[in-house]
Amino acid sequence: MTTTSLHVKPGTEWAAVLGRSSGRAPDAFGTDRLHNLVDGTWRPIGDPETLVSPVDGSKLTGLPKVSAGEAQHAVLASAAAHRDWATTPVAERKARVTAAVDALADARDDLALLLAWEIGKPWKLACADVDRALDGVRWYVDEIDSMLGDRTPLDGPVSNIASWNYPMSVLVHSELVQLLAGNAVIAKTPSQGGATCLTLAHALMAREGLPVTLLSGGGAELSSVLVRSPEIGALAFVGGRSNGGKVAAGLLDTGKRHMLEQEGLNAWGIWEFSDWDGLAAHLKKGFEYGKQRCTAYPRYVVQRELVDQFLATYLPVVQSLRFGHPLAVENDGDELPTLDFGPVISAGKAAELRDRVSDAMHRGAVPLWRGDLADGRFIAGQDTSAYVAPAALLSPGGASALMHSEPFGPVDTIVVVDSEAELLAQMNASNGALVASIACDDEEQGAPAGSGGAGLQGRHQQAPLPWRPRRALRWPGRLLAGLLRRRRAPGAGRHPGPGERAALRQLPGALPLPRGDLAPPAWIGSADRTPSWLTGAGEPGRPWIS
Repeated sequence: MTTTSLHVKPGTEWAAVLGRSSGRAPDAFGTDRLHNLVDGTWRPIGDPETLVSPVDGSKLTGLPKVSAGEAQHAVLASAAAHRDWATTPVAERKARVTAAVDALADARDDLALLLAWEIGKPWKLACADVDRALDGVRWYVDEIDSMLGDRTPLDGPVSNIASWNYPMSVLVHSELVQLLAGNAVIAKTPSQGGATCLTLAHALMAREGLPVTLLSGGGAELSSVLVRSPEIGALAFVGGRSNGGKVAAGLLDTGKRHMLEQEGLNAWGIWEFSDWDGLAAHLKKGFEYGKQRCTAYPRYVVQRELVDQFLATYLPVVQSLRFGHPLAVENDGDELPTLDFGPVISAGKAAELRDRVSDAMHRGAVPLWRGDLADGRFIAGQDTSAYVAPAALLSPGGASALMHSEPFGPVDTIVVVDSEAELLAQMNASNGALVASIACDDEEQGAPAGSGGAGLQGRHQQAPLPWRPRRALRWPGRLLAGLLRRRRAPGAGRHPGPGERAALRQLPGALPLPRGDLAPPAWIGSADRTPSWLTGAGEPGRPWIS
């Protein structure tokens, strides 16, 4: 654990960032709490609950929880604002949204620092969250005229309920696009994090005359209002399956337009594959933000004969990960650290992940790698209870929670299979996923995995495998099924030959851990004495990515 001389970079302390934010929008911030935005004004309503930073356990500010009655008043006010906004000319809507984007861009660094403190995002990833939101909205401003055509706004405002992990690039981005289309918007602040960032963002949006509403409160209290109120024109939900199921049930008899995006255990299949250097880059990027992303891959389903080569690629990646305090530097003038991830969202979530790893091992999982918090980059004496070192487990048992559900943290599981049918079955362990990929050298061989099956199972469910890639791509706003398939090039690697395959089959269940290679440099004599199955020779072909 790196502790010597590390300290929070001057100017990035919570008090400094909060002070600058409240200076930009004093009406939105109280002395010890955030305010709610209702009918265009910031109001100190609701009972505040103290927010705690996962970065170091420090107290941040108070998050007020409004009642269902207060939320209903806000919905009625938003519906009235919607009627005016829906008749506002597109040119004026574009001008106001553009002004809001410019104001958000001016506050970009403070918005990113708020994300670092509130949800533990490393600096570069926090900046990317803000930048993606703004860049995406700028694109829509340029394209909105042709996209709208003769379409008209909804009958009422859009209610947005989103998870905490991407406040800007998911929630704020969606709201600004909905506003461009002529709809007023209502957003529920995620209870677990991102409230201060969203407060500043909505203050800047409201200042430009945009009809935005921001409410804080528990889902149990506000769900009936924000989901079922007849004044609401549509619902956009992003979150977990449990809450998503409740929302779906609440919508059944309403006929209300809606979009539900829910989690799943995303799996990456490895079958007849050899481009390990290419895969390594994906594995490294996959650990961004500690896999607290709906598009992260916590499950790898690997052909038995490739396990050794997969581990030879995977283990160096997981061992090289850098994690720790997102804002700690050695010297005041140092750049903020480049980390793969910081804490998970809370100490409670960290404890849950550790318990799940222990439970999986108790049920037979093999620990391939378990990192140590001693390898993290922390300030001396810092509270590290919300941090989890990366871990990788082989073959979690069927009764293990890690076998069927998304961990939403830096914990991977690896499952070994012997047939294509088993590959697809194991990739479907959670009966659906938001994204899925298969790495296969031969495009024709990989295609059947993506050419059969039912695709989407229903309006409120996700797509299990096998899937139809082009049909799945119609899912709004998300890549539902991506295939990475490459034809093997000469010398690109090797697959076990017939003799080696037979040897493996003679030992039922044998698992090839990293094996040596009779590669030409180590061979006595000419290279042509190397068996062809060691060279990886095959038909050249172009890389193909969908």
